[in-house]
Amino acid sequence: MSAESTYDIIIAGGGTAGCVVAGRLAAADPSLSILVIESGPTTRDDPLHTQPARYMYHLRPDSTTIKFNVGKESAALGGRAPVVPCGQCLGGGSSVNFAMYTRAAASDYDDWKTVYGNKGWSSADLLPLLRKCETYQVQPGKPTHGYSGPLKVSYGGFYPELGQEFLNAATQYDKTRETTDDVNGLFDCNRYGRWQKWIDEKTGTRSDVPHHYIYPLQNAETKLRILTGHQVKRVIIRDGVAVGVQYIANPRFHPDSVPEVLTATARRMVVLSGGAIGSPAILERSGIGSKDILNKIGVKQIVDLPGVGENYQADHQLILAPYIAAESTHTLDGVVEDNEPKIEAWSKQWKNNGTGLLATNGLEAGIKIRPLRKDLEVIGPDFHKRWLDYYVPAPDKPVLWIAVMTLLTGDRPTPPGGKYFSVGWYLMHPTSIGYIHATSASDVNAPVDFHPGYLDLPEDMALHKWGYKRTREFARRMLSYRGEVPGRHPQFNPKSKAAAGPKGGPTSAVDADIEYTAEDDKAIEDYVKKAVATAWHSLGTCAMKKREEGGVVDERLNVYGVANLKVADLSICPGNVAANTYSTAVLIGEKAATLIAEELGIPMEGAAASAGIRPHL
Repeated sequence: MSAESTYDIIIAGGGTAGCVVAGRLAAADPSLSILVIESGPTTRDDPLHTQPARYMYHLRPDSTTIKFNVGKESAALGGRAPVVPCGQCLGGGSSVNFAMYTRAAASDYDDWKTVYGNKGWSSADLLPLLRKCETYQVQPGKPTHGYSGPLKVSYGGFYPELGQEFLNAATQYDKTRETTDDVNGLFDCNRYGRWQKWIDEKTGTRSDVPHHYIYPLQNAETKLRILTGHQVKRVIIRDGVAVGVQYIANPRFHPDSVPEVLTATARRMVVLSGGAIGSPAILERSGIGSKDILNKIGVKQIVDLPGVGENYQADHQLILAPYIAAESTHTLDGVVEDNEPKIEAWSKQWKNNGTGLLATNGLEAGIKIRPLRKDLEVIGPDFHKRWLDYYVPAPDKPVLWIAVMTLLTGDRPTPPGGKYFSVGWYLMHPTSIGYIHATSASDVNAPVDFHPGYLDLPEDMALHKWGYKRTREFARRMLSYRGEVPGRHPQFNPKSKAAAGPKGGPTSAVDADIEYTAEDDKAIEDYVKKAVATAWHSLGTCAMKKREEGGVVDERLNVYGVANLKVADLSICPGNVAANTYSTAVLIGEKAATLIAEELGIPMEGAAASAGIRPHL
């Protein structure tokens, strides 16, 4: 690439939302020149990306497709510094995530309109775009789902027995909740069911964004340019107008390159899509943000926006409690351990007909759960006000995601070859809030000033304790249960009724719940502080709110105080969403493409809402 180039639109970041924007606009107007600058590598036809079961590979310490962001040491975590990965490859999280199809509650999006004042962002406004992006292969005729979009949604190409075991155990243990054939129908929750996946049932491949929005267009007559392995340093602003970007080669992928600052000019618009961690840092290096923050890093302030980098939504705070499985159980542990003979055999099946263990993500069944009265008694008074203020008015909002996962994450016992499963949970709307800020005006790889905020408020700990107790009851009733993985659970007093010993099999579905003392609760709290981690769902740091309320962008995604500059990624979320965030990132990309097309006068193929769909609760 030449040292200076000009395009109609520059998209700074080739993650999920950025690729959706680029793909939609290029398809709508092939004459539009678009440059996408992505810091990581390409992913095209790489089985480590296209095979759904291979996602744990990307979380290795030496990964080149993930960037690990280290937070500050936190007193709430016992002095531990949390690590939050984010995708660093074309497609971002869509190329490396767990391929778990999870959509937000309708009221989450309604809040974006009614609470935060963003016209055009209610669930009724967004449902056509949710449908537009997908082809729902699970069941025909579902009014909240789409059937002609680029991304395929199915149950995958293999159903391990642990999924049905979880559903059997949960429904026998919990008679107060029913089952559903769609845990992601938008308008309700609190029902057990099989979990959908971003997987094409016909090919067994991952439904990521690059393979469905970008790569097909690179063979067509468009002016779409994808530049991988380069990092955006800052936005160039002249007289209050964004006119381009400065960027450099990423030394991870160009170790021998000259450290030269390159420039790309935008005739019409710059779109930041660096994610909740990347976009605020680009803004701050560009002179947009809090005066105090910019003074610290030696950047002259151009626009006073103190909300930049604030409102980090404390992720979703995940814990995957691990259990030993029967040797006969089908799990993904062989994939995680890189068992080459097994992977080779499974790959043959996957290539032949898109089925087998490589055609699933191992997340087979679960629930978006809301507490009932007896559950609220277990959760305790720390959650009472949050429940009354936030959840009671919105009956479609769950408080936890709970699901079974057919593998062991983290450090693995020796010798290798064991079979494991996890029953995990995360908080859907954590109360704690964090922040993230740049620490250098020039070094794009300088560590960020990052506090995710995990467990900063007691409401979150109360839910985690309930999550552990509830999921433990499910796990010990599953037929393949053979005990708890040693050292990966709370350290209960050996004399406590809560202490678990070696197990040869599951307990009965009708057995009483485990009893916990105050001492046991303290052991669970200590465990949560050590175990709670990211769900890889960072959002909120360039919030779409009113400027006077800490907002960074308006309802059309324009950065306040700068013309021709938008943000289109998960950083714009003003409030959290009860979901794995891939769905929301795609949605933001679709919405941004629609807004940009309107402003540029480009016809954009739309999707009308179906008659009979509830627009609101």
